[in-house]
Amino acid sequence: MEVVIKKQRNVTQLIFCSYYFMIFFGIGSFSPLLTVYLTEIIHLKGTQIGMITSMSPVVMIFAQPLWGVLADYTQKSRVVLTVTLIFTAAMGIAFSFMNAYTTILFVAALLAFFQSSLVPLSDSISLNHVQRTKGNYGSIRLWGAVGFAVAVLIVGRLSEEFGLHIIFYVFACSLFIASAFAWQLPKESQTMRVNVRSGVAKLFRIPKFVLFLMTTFLVFGPIFANNFYFGLYITTIGGTLTGVGIAFLLAAGSEAPFMKISSLVIRKFGIMQILCIAGATSFVRWGFYFIEPPLALVYATTILQGISIGLFIPSALEYVRSIAPNEVKVTAVSLYSAVGNGLGSWFCAFFGGIIIERYSITVMYGCFSIMTLIGLGLILVIWKLESRQRTEEGYDF
Repeated sequence: MEVVIKKQRNVTQLIFCSYYFMIFFGIGSFSPLLTVYLTEIIHLKGTQIGMITSMSPVVMIFAQPLWGVLADYTQKSRVVLTVTLIFTAAMGIAFSFMNAYTTILFVAALLAFFQSSLVPLSDSISLNHVQRTKGNYGSIRLWGAVGFAVAVLIVGRLSEEFGLHIIFYVFACSLFIASAFAWQLPKESQTMRVNVRSGVAKLFRIPKFVLFLMTTFLVFGPIFANNFYFGLYITTIGGTLTGVGIAFLLAAGSEAPFMKISSLVIRKFGIMQILCIAGATSFVRWGFYFIEPPLALVYATTILQGISIGLFIPSALEYVRSIAPNEVKVTAVSLYSAVGNGLGSWFCAFFGGIIIERYSITVMYGCFSIMTLIGLGLILVIWKLESRQRTEEGYDF
């Protein structure tokens, strides 16, 4: 019996890893080269590009909480995830046929609406699984970083050979494959129905949760906007499309080993300490890009992403779920993701485009560093609140 259970767990682990690999392979084939495509193929201006790239996160602000509420209410996260994967892939194909600014903007909004469910629902399902089986979230999530890293290298090369339109077809094919894996993910074990309004209200009555949403806006906003603009930054300072692939390979590839050890370092040092280290690393990285270093040094410093994302994401997810009531944990993760992926990313993507057009892309990274520094300050405030609560109630984070 134990052998059968162990075999089932191994199969489930393989499904999770394959799913994360494919979904982020799709994202890695699309996001890093989108601004290059809009600049070189569609010939849009910086402000127009900022509007398009910010359309995705601004839609996510409203859509992600809705997907989380739907998943909490129906307790069918797997079904919701599979359906939205299929529609996201379809929108990716539609994107490739658009060549006018207004139609691109419209399709980008539809794509964002469905894509906004993917990360929070995926993370919620996987976190439920590892908590139930006493597994390691980082060892699953790292395959997303591997998929992203492999995609940017391969698709960067393919784009030089066959043209930038290929990014849409690789994106769509990857998500169609991911939907097949998503359907095989574990079902939700809970069957309860939730009072959504009171649940969300309960979340916003938790001061630490509200402060952490602000932190997510300031720290995650630049990180996700960087996925749009980093390819443009590389080509601006003299890199090629293959060079963009190499840069993202180093950056995303460095996330995997840190995600692998994330549970260990969190247990050893604590969530707040790891969040501070990850935030400080992002601050240093954006400040370095502001001074416009040589291309070789930019490639070298991309590995800092392993610390800033590889440790921040698992720590942030664990923290959000630890302070959220049981009945609205998916909603909490969706709200947290909406603020970082959505509001913060929209703000940085939109105003990043304006800053690039009026000043330069290096000035944009200077602004990112200032935002991250403020976010780091909020982490310290939350850490102080946690220390006070630990003293009063006798538990540790």
